[in-house]
Amino acid sequence: MRLRKRIEIEGVVQGVGFRPFVHQTAQRWGVGGWVLNDSRGVVVEVEGPIECLAGFLWAIRSDIPPLASISRFDLSDLPPTGETTFAIRASQSGQRVQARIAPDTYVCADCRRELFNPADRRFRYPFINCTNCGPRYSIVTAVPYDRPNTTMVDFSMCTACQAEYDDPASRRFHAQPNACPDCGPQVRLLTAGGEPLPTDDPLATSVGLLKQGCILAIKGLGGYHLAVDAENDATVRELRRRKVRDEKPFALMSYDTDAVVTYTRAEPEEIRLLGGFERPIVLLRQKMGSTISAVVAPNNRFFGVMLPYTPVHELLLKDNFLALVMTSGNLSDEPIAFEDAEAIARLKHIADYFLIHNRRIHTRVDDSISRVFHGKAALLRRSRGYVPQTFTLAESGPVVLGVGAELKSTICLTRGDQACVSQHIGDLKNEEVYASFCSTIRHLQQVLDVVPEAVAHDLHPDFQSTRYAQSCVGIPHFPVQHHHAHLASCLAENAETGITIGVILDGLGLGSDGNIWGGEFLLGDLHSFKRLGHLDLVGMPGGDAAVREPRRMAFAYLLATYGDTLPPLPLLSRLSAEEQTAFRQMLSRNLNSPLTSSCGRLFDAVAALVGLRDIVSYEGQAALELEQIAAEGEEGEYPFAVQGEAETFVIDWRPLLQALVDDLLAGVDAARVSARFHNSMAAMIVDGCRRCAEISGVTQVALSGGVFQNALLMETVLPQLRDAGFKVLTHALVPANDGGISLGQAAIARARLSAIHQC
Repeated sequence: MRLRKRIEIEGVVQGVGFRPFVHQTAQRWGVGGWVLNDSRGVVVEVEGPIECLAGFLWAIRSDIPPLASISRFDLSDLPPTGETTFAIRASQSGQRVQARIAPDTYVCADCRRELFNPADRRFRYPFINCTNCGPRYSIVTAVPYDRPNTTMVDFSMCTACQAEYDDPASRRFHAQPNACPDCGPQVRLLTAGGEPLPTDDPLATSVGLLKQGCILAIKGLGGYHLAVDAENDATVRELRRRKVRDEKPFALMSYDTDAVVTYTRAEPEEIRLLGGFERPIVLLRQKMGSTISAVVAPNNRFFGVMLPYTPVHELLLKDNFLALVMTSGNLSDEPIAFEDAEAIARLKHIADYFLIHNRRIHTRVDDSISRVFHGKAALLRRSRGYVPQTFTLAESGPVVLGVGAELKSTICLTRGDQACVSQHIGDLKNEEVYASFCSTIRHLQQVLDVVPEAVAHDLHPDFQSTRYAQSCVGIPHFPVQHHHAHLASCLAENAETGITIGVILDGLGLGSDGNIWGGEFLLGDLHSFKRLGHLDLVGMPGGDAAVREPRRMAFAYLLATYGDTLPPLPLLSRLSAEEQTAFRQMLSRNLNSPLTSSCGRLFDAVAALVGLRDIVSYEGQAALELEQIAAEGEEGEYPFAVQGEAETFVIDWRPLLQALVDDLLAGVDAARVSARFHNSMAAMIVDGCRRCAEISGVTQVALSGGVFQNALLMETVLPQLRDAGFKVLTHALVPANDGGISLGQAAIARARLSAIHQC
């Protein structure tokens, strides 16, 4: 019995070898028909005996190419035509393009074998790729994803490469970046002043320079890295000095996991994350006594480590270095450099040499950062390897642009039932970052082929993202409260729409009442929310200065707890009499001291009280160091009080502060104090969720906000919430921090816009 089927497939199925995969699978199963690309994805018509057809259908659904992903697979019946051969047909054109582009990805195993095979024509070629690997998003200039719409348009394929490109049996069939040493991009080595350095082998010379202790700016997939030998302590220190980066950790890159486990205590789940297609930076616990420079990650128990993801990285590292520092090519707070002239101008005072190439980068893309929480990987920064992958939302809806917050900026665009969160952009206070933000919006609109019907933004009127949204004319604007956006982000990522308890803990966000929120218990969905509870308010002496100086917050919490008679803690000896007087006056007169419920500021205060960090050099430093010193196995916790009416409550942290101070005065070490504080925060969260459940009857909880990047807190609170009967939603592929805000904003605006359309 012969059958004929039509199959419509959507997802990441173009530019990833899907058509030759279907062609080869059809030949293997002896079925006839054809396959082509259309505006939405891939269309297949296939015919054959029922048993062969069943095998073919199973294979093209489950054995897909490495970079492919399927979001829709629709089957329909057709009358048999007697077709027995199978062909790849020309793509349909003239329709609106809705197919998705794959992210940039690492060097696949087949290309790696060719790269190091002296008999292969691409031996040691730094731009080897195929349909299963290589650049995608960073080189796309327009849609559809064809070579003329990428920066590879600058290179004409030689006869051999063209033959591969045209051969359905080749791994390089329609691989848009296909090239070889005869026709493709080339590397060059330049001096700090941008002059060519004579050498027959720029890569080998670069290895020598790195071994001599030089700092190299290396052009990669989505921008420039600054690289040094991670075992050369003097050079790492010099890189810190030149880059003006006092303490923030540097990322490392090693050739393989065998090297990584010599200096980290990587667990199996972390090893799998390291070696995944996305190749993120993964936070791994350090091994004591390693040869990696101590100033790679000062005051930190973790290294951020990644494996090579370009042929250039492979060639530099193999048999040469245990690890290279690979930090973003920029000065602090600037965007990563990605254009050659710009990179030389901005980095010439940092780098001794530049290893560049002539394949243009169209879109700058930073490295992604991930961490394993309670056995589950979660992104701290979403960028290379993940963008422009989309999320399937619970419902279809209008096209909406979410412009994010001010820090850790991303943007989000929705299309149908899909949402695309952009690569990490940075902090919009920097003029160049803001320009990158605007460019990213334009580029993603072009790549997704959408025009927003509405724009969503934060309530804060002074955010650059808010100002951008307000400049969008002719479409509705939806202001979204910061912590509601966090809740919606977690709901959208998990394809949920129902009313949920949102525990949103972060550094700050403008609340509906004009105060600075950050320790919130919300009840809401994508349409609206109600604030059921929060941490009690405290003043922030100096406003933004209190974010940079945890000692200010520590003083404010002490003053709010003890009044004028402060306990004799070492913190007070580190504050001058003039500073203490100034802080008292600010707080008592409400001068530049906005009130906040921020959990992040409470973490900062405790870090200062235990003597860890009075002033930070990067965001979240105090809380990170407090987490990392916590004593393992400590089960003690501090008390807290809860005040309020029937349907609202306020968590009073004063009993906690008093007990914590008593421990410090009694000589309890900082590690035990930190552990008890974390235990107390977990207990506070569980208690708050129980109260919310009693008020609402809801038992689904979403955890969001930057505080939930704290692995110790997550690993403590998750089992407690589940044991208490709660279904817990967390983040995985969208950061819990402000990098996920844009998704939440877009989801809320889409829900509100849909409600308006229905009225």
